[in-house]
Amino acid sequence: MKKNNNRRFFLKNMAVACLGATALPAVSLAGAPDASLTPEPGELSADAVQNAALKGRSFNDAYTGIYNNRIAFPIGGIGAGMFCLEGTGAVSHLSIRHNPEIFYEPAMFGAINIKSMPGHARVLEGSVPDWKKFGQRDAGLGGTGGATWGLPRFKDAVFTARFPFADIHLKDPAWPLQVQLKGWSPFIPGDEDHASMPFGAIEYHFTNTSPHEEEYVFSYHARNFMKQADTGHTVKPIRQGFVLSQAAMPDAPEKKGDFAVFTEEPATITDHCWFRGGWFDPLTMVWNTVKAGDTRNSAPVDNDAPGGSLYVPFRLAPGGKKVIRLLMAWYVPDSKLRIGDDASGNTSAAKYYQPWYSSRFKNIAETAAYWLAHYDELQRQTSLFTHTFYNSSLPPEVLEAVAANLTILKSATVMRQYDGRFWCWEGSGDNWGSCHGTCTHVWNYAQAVPHLFPALERSLRHTEFHENQNAEGHQGFRANIPISPLVHNFHSAADGQLGGIMKVYRDWRISGDNHWLKQMFPLVKTSMDYCIRTWDPKRKGIVEEPHHNTYDIEFWGPTSMCTSFYLGALTAFTAMGKHLGENVSSYTSLYQQGKQYLETQLYNGEYFIQQIKWTGLAAPDPVKAQSFNTQYAPEALALLKEEGPKYQYGAGCLSDGILGSWIARVCGLPEPVDAAKTKKHLLSVHKYNLRHDLREHENPQRSTYALGGEGGLLLCSWPKGGMLSLPFVYSNEVWTGIEYQVASHLMLQGEVAKGLEIVRICRERYNGTVRNPFNEYECGHWYARALSSYGLLQGLTGVRYDAVEQIIYIDSKVGDFTSFIATDKGFGTVSWKKGVPALTVVQGSIPAKRAVVAGKEVSLLTA
Repeated sequence: MKKNNNRRFFLKNMAVACLGATALPAVSLAGAPDASLTPEPGELSADAVQNAALKGRSFNDAYTGIYNNRIAFPIGGIGAGMFCLEGTGAVSHLSIRHNPEIFYEPAMFGAINIKSMPGHARVLEGSVPDWKKFGQRDAGLGGTGGATWGLPRFKDAVFTARFPFADIHLKDPAWPLQVQLKGWSPFIPGDEDHASMPFGAIEYHFTNTSPHEEEYVFSYHARNFMKQADTGHTVKPIRQGFVLSQAAMPDAPEKKGDFAVFTEEPATITDHCWFRGGWFDPLTMVWNTVKAGDTRNSAPVDNDAPGGSLYVPFRLAPGGKKVIRLLMAWYVPDSKLRIGDDASGNTSAAKYYQPWYSSRFKNIAETAAYWLAHYDELQRQTSLFTHTFYNSSLPPEVLEAVAANLTILKSATVMRQYDGRFWCWEGSGDNWGSCHGTCTHVWNYAQAVPHLFPALERSLRHTEFHENQNAEGHQGFRANIPISPLVHNFHSAADGQLGGIMKVYRDWRISGDNHWLKQMFPLVKTSMDYCIRTWDPKRKGIVEEPHHNTYDIEFWGPTSMCTSFYLGALTAFTAMGKHLGENVSSYTSLYQQGKQYLETQLYNGEYFIQQIKWTGLAAPDPVKAQSFNTQYAPEALALLKEEGPKYQYGAGCLSDGILGSWIARVCGLPEPVDAAKTKKHLLSVHKYNLRHDLREHENPQRSTYALGGEGGLLLCSWPKGGMLSLPFVYSNEVWTGIEYQVASHLMLQGEVAKGLEIVRICRERYNGTVRNPFNEYECGHWYARALSSYGLLQGLTGVRYDAVEQIIYIDSKVGDFTSFIATDKGFGTVSWKKGVPALTVVQGSIPAKRAVVAGKEVSLLTA
């Protein structure tokens, strides 16, 4: 396997002494024993940058030229909001008011002046991408990022990501100055609190490339984008910086918000109030100051400050270097976000969503002070994660796919409420959360959080089996916000509820917490029994009655997709029950019946299918049991008689056709369906559904996910005929989350080349030319289903840690390897080299007693 030279260079340059961590107040940081790592993520040599510019882009490499067009890299905290650092160095997508504000550019920018070049200054960004020049909403109006686009800037920018670090090299042959930007925010596996902080940073690295000593003025500027009302907004002081501020209104406390911009530089000079005037006066006067190489020191005013600036003068000898850390922190403690009715009638419950960080900090001053005090340590530990993750021999397209989608955890898609519990959208609309409630059938696919932040993942199980489940076992698939008991007035989702049972098993094995399992099991049993009564009342072991699912419709009759979920859930339930000494024999019998039915009646010799059925069921006919958007007009009734209910897949080859088996495998369960038939199904999906060119593909649905000359994995095809007039909605589309689950399942079956082919085709669509490489969208930006990419690690290596048994499992499909592993108590790497497994713990602890490799117990080397 050809190694990625840039990755090797990065790892080489990560070697430096690393001191043990000190305890931090209120939120602890565990020390790391490794003494050979450095916080220099994303560093590329000049040669590597030049090579990237001369050749087409390789996976996990730098983005330059045409590939650095649509990049926007999220920086922020889990549920704390974000801003994005674009590939040019611009700031956009600022979303800190508990609501997505995608594409919003808040008119904030850094600048540099060289005194020896009078009248010349540069915004510290690369050239404005052409796509921004036309058709952008409000692009020509004040208050948007477009207001700064006409200011001089550097000619070229090269972007590199080493999550959660973004690295940008700015180049301009007319300027004797080398500039590098590093954007980041804390991300430490197992430390969900520090990963949920409302702050981020951009470091500006300067190198004097002239033969003379030079005098410079660095500056940073921001309009008061926190302004929400006609009064109560100003720019407040903070040490070595400024705070954009909006006070609360008597009838609108959610308008209150502060955004701090500050440095560590003692020489910082602050302008707390831009020139006040009409038209373009404020920004014009700011740029006059920048261009002249001057600074402006103005005191705060009570109201109406248009914006704030900070200035840092400095000198550099020839070849001299200077790093200016620009720290940003924000504090918006209230919102008007509320979804769903509280079935308990509890009037003392929180009225609106409040972010977790507002329980940790009282105000912006506390937030900023914490960020400043712990910056070095948080960067060191975050760099420790980055180094460990990229210290991998796995294919670069896999590392890119996994890391790129971890940005979802820093996006506006994820939330964390006041008590610390996780709650999420499915994705982020341009200015609204897309599909609320940590939707269980979408978040089924997401495999990153249970390994990186297991406590947050377990909080989802608490919501699902407590607030979302009633006494009968009906489980709603969308949670209220603030989290509260649901009103049960809609279908349960079969894939979501059955998947939750497997996820309880997974979270138990990851945590090793037998007491937690004992508490959860009665609720899991209630759920399991509800599933049997509702979808398998005749106890055939199959999901037969109409069942709601991730395609937002109901399937009628036995489906391979949801029956595979059923078999996986029965497998998980019986394993948990046996561990607790429960009698689970009846569930074992159901499993055996269902397995036989699936493998004989729902298998056509190549792949698994659906038997469409709408008569002889316990449910009323489809016309009487309509769901949303499933109207039966007269013409639809005619179709019903000929083809059956609308929105089925029947004889189709469904990419999710054996999805429950993949969920089972990544949850640490055995394959619940015959492995040979499962493999043949996956090979059929690869054969029939993977398209390298979609120009001849007909898609009257949402086509922009993949179209034209692009490739992608279709959700379904009908290679043997039988395509319905109105198959299930979305059937003609391409979703990255499904591409990754199929790819990783193929890998688990030993079909690595075919799995990698799917990954490559997917990531080629997200190469930065047309789509943002760090925003795989579906129903919204940063769509949660794409977190299935984390399953690729397990697909290639078979690595997982079982905390109940304290065993490292390995089943390599790529020969010798080194790969990242995260557990409930620590993270590190697992290696398999020349027949010897090894575990290197970098942070925390992973108390593994032994290893099981391809089903055989072997000795484990630990470090």
